[in-house]
Amino acid sequence: MKFVAVTSCPTGIAHTYMAAEALEQAARAVGHEITVETQGAAGAFPIAPDVIAAADAVIFGVDAAVRGRERFAGKPLIEASVKKAISDAPALVARAEEAARSVPVSGAPGAPAPGGPALVTKVAEGAGAGTRVRQWLMTGVSYMIPFVAAGGILIALGFMFGGYEIYKTPFSTLASDFNPLSLTHWAALMFWTGKAAFLFMVPALAGFLAFAIADRPGIVPGFVGGLLSVSVSEDLPGIGAGFLGGIAAGFIAGFVARSLSRLAVPKLVRGVMPVVVTPLLSTLVTAIAMVVVLGRPLKAIADGLTNWLDGLSGANLILLGVLLGLMMAFDMGGPVNKVAYTFATTGLTAQVIASTGAPTQLKVMAAVMAAGMTPPLALALATVVRPKLFTEAERENGVAAWVLGASFITEGAIPFAAADPLRVIPSIMLGSATTGGLTMAFSNTLKAPHGGMWVTALIGRPLLFLLAILVGTVVSAVAVIFLKSLRESRAARSATSEPAQVAVV
Repeated sequence: MKFVAVTSCPTGIAHTYMAAEALEQAARAVGHEITVETQGAAGAFPIAPDVIAAADAVIFGVDAAVRGRERFAGKPLIEASVKKAISDAPALVARAEEAARSVPVSGAPGAPAPGGPALVTKVAEGAGAGTRVRQWLMTGVSYMIPFVAAGGILIALGFMFGGYEIYKTPFSTLASDFNPLSLTHWAALMFWTGKAAFLFMVPALAGFLAFAIADRPGIVPGFVGGLLSVSVSEDLPGIGAGFLGGIAAGFIAGFVARSLSRLAVPKLVRGVMPVVVTPLLSTLVTAIAMVVVLGRPLKAIADGLTNWLDGLSGANLILLGVLLGLMMAFDMGGPVNKVAYTFATTGLTAQVIASTGAPTQLKVMAAVMAAGMTPPLALALATVVRPKLFTEAERENGVAAWVLGASFITEGAIPFAAADPLRVIPSIMLGSATTGGLTMAFSNTLKAPHGGMWVTALIGRPLLFLLAILVGTVVSAVAVIFLKSLRESRAARSATSEPAQVAVV
């Protein structure tokens, strides 16, 4: 048979491509052809219309809305979460086979989505309040991450080539008298470009959170509300509420814009509502709420969090590292993981924007990245040490997990956790907690929000940082091997005792 598939996750990074690979392997293992369209953060290459027309069935492994869904009209459709596509792709392929045999195919050949790719979110209709809030927040985070990655790496490169004092080279010097032969000027250019990207981080979080709630009408008030939460310049210092203010602004802007969009207005006014009335009123209401009502309380909370973090030392700092490690491993790229990561990156961003080098913020970033690298590396190590405890597919995933772990892609552990969650998840949490606590004890620092082993030059005390990862990796690998060995031992005892019981009977 011939299948086409679409994979997409809220953040559009690792899960999207891991699901695609799993579906490709599962389909080809049973002799089918499959073409997968990955609608990730890097954009998408639409499946050709003639390929869609020739397909026997369609598989969606998605946690985000499918762009150009109408292209697949008339085809038998199987839809599941992106995690289901990663953990049980053969079952989805089997369901697609069954659907192709039982559902008549109709509809014209697929055509490209009109207007090209659109901004998308995924908020399940009829979902509970908690689920919807999580999906709204994940949409904001997914659009924020590219600003964090691009800005953070550029800033880190600026530090690497120009030293941590590079921020003292004013941007005005670059704009008026850039010297292409000066390494300092190139380093300063990278720093200020990265800093500019960082300035969009909170507005992007707020703008796309509001977009998830209200669709396009929420973007303008969300971005403006997020911008008012942070300091952009001396002329627009903001309220100083940081990412907490951005989250608040996103919710306010989204609900106000959605309420205005749903108003029953006279036909004469309906045409100007989306382009004039809704953005005007929603932006004004959001600004009033942020500056007049919530400004001082949010700033007090943000300042209190910063002061608490800066005041941590010794055992308290190690406990924070342990907690962040547990969060990074708990759902491997899911909401809990993203909370820890966002906490670290926004703290790092605030220090960069303020052109200060608060060591505690840099320690938090180091702990989060090290703890996020440990789970895939540990499971890769376990597949090498005790390969018989893992399936052939898991051993193949273990090869890829070395690279994923080294690159700080925690999602590399998902296939293992999906197959055996009760043994794998506690094991990797134990190792990540160990790594997080050790990086704090070693006073490791990190000036980049991503990169894994590839940004080792930007890590304070890099050898101790690598030691922390090694220790946590070994702890997790030993734990998962031990727990899986117990299962194998029980299965062996059950198999040997069964004939004796039959003989007695």
